[in-house]
Amino acid sequence: MVHENGALDATLAAAAGDDPVLLAELRAAFADSLERQIDLLGRARCDGNWNVAALRLKGLAASFHAAGLIELADEAIAAAPGEPTILRRLEAFRRDFSAGPA
Repeated sequence: MVHENGALDATLAAAAGDDPVLLAELRAAFADSLERQIDLLGRARCDGNWNVAALRLKGLAASFHAAGLIELADEAIAAAPGEPTILRRLEAFRRDFSAGPA
């Protein structure tokens, strides 16, 4: 599943300006935070831990205007802990982002 990351990439590019090193650092920081929250969701076994990780994921997505990720986070918030379809879709988003801008 391919996700549209246009707004996310534009936000990162705007924050970095003409500095390609800063852009790479911002992308890496976002990817690291994304991976951490997906990992926490994958390990969550109770509603509380699942919801905290999903809300943090939504906050990360909102901070960077990642509409597709916000939708996935909303789905995670509404889902039961460990919902495999949500985890797979989040992992696909992470892979697509890590592959770089189109």
